[in-house]
Amino acid sequence: MSPFVLLALAYGAGATPTSLWLGRAVYGVDLRTKGSRNLGGTNTFRVLGWKAALPVILVDIGKGWAPVWFFPQIQIATAPSTWALAYGAAAILGHVFSFWVGFKGGKGIATSAGVLLGLAPVAVAVCLAVWLGVVSLTRIVSLASLSAALTLPVVVFLLGQREGATEGSAMIWFAGALSALVVWSHRSNIGRLLKGEEGSFRSASPEGSLGDGPAGTPEGRPEPGKDPA
Repeated sequence: MSPFVLLALAYGAGATPTSLWLGRAVYGVDLRTKGSRNLGGTNTFRVLGWKAALPVILVDIGKGWAPVWFFPQIQIATAPSTWALAYGAAAILGHVFSFWVGFKGGKGIATSAGVLLGLAPVAVAVCLAVWLGVVSLTRIVSLASLSAALTLPVVVFLLGQREGATEGSAMIWFAGALSALVVWSHRSNIGRLLKGEEGSFRSASPEGSLGDGPAGTPEGRPEPGKDPA
């Protein structure tokens, strides 16, 4: 199959708004109007709970893993193996800029993790350890995600996940670009972190949900004038 067709399929898979569809179908909730209004696993957890968040996160991981694992096996034989990186990038961009929801979406953490599971599983393990460590110390998911993202290109460089100079260099560039995308998608969180206003799992909202906007705002909604994550 043509890699360009597979590239479009990877974007389509990534663009599937898992949390939006599950929230509407099962809970009657549009997550674009709740919590941080972000269509990702974290907001799903805070608004709907872990029973809703778990399948969302698993599917979002699968959206990234499947293209980089299966598509290289069905692409035309003459296509270079580095197309796997392009499939992963397309899936992540699909999640962050989904055509189903006006080219908006989640922040791409779970889908990026799925892509990296297929490309660099050791790096995933290291970044997951960083993420868990920061969450356990700070209870702030956005800070943990940023820390893991900034760790990724360093780990990929040091571990040399891909064999061969061309693939290794491409993987390092991919990891750097992915890290930059995660930082960009968390730009509003960074602003709140610098101001000391970012919510954590210690700060439940008056309605009982754990907001990922400023602590104490109803359902985690950002304060007036704040850019929702």
